[in-house]
Amino acid sequence: MKLTEVLVKPILTEKANSQQEKLRKYSFKVDRRANKLEIKKAVEEFYGVSVIDVNTAVVPGKNKTRYTKAGFIQGQKPAFKKAMVTVAEGESIDLYSNI
Repeated sequence: MKLTEVLVKPILTEKANSQQEKLRKYSFKVDRRANKLEIKKAVEEFYGVSVIDVNTAVVPGKNKTRYTKAGFIQGQKPAFKKAMVTVAEGESIDLYSNI
């Protein structure tokens, strides 16, 4: 797998921001086929930091239902893989520079 395909986008939530400040952990949405070694290599190459640890989790898809004029519409959100990357002491990633 190419390194450009591994990282999909960073996860920017309140919980992720607090982990960035306190624990130096950054969360990314990654490709489902990517493994921890590929994720580590991609983060080190794109952001220029040294990665200590990579934790992954597959977030299951959720069922969604809403009521409209035409009746109930049911669907499912897609599942995705999430990676929590811990960087070395004294290093950081600026995720807000590209916004």
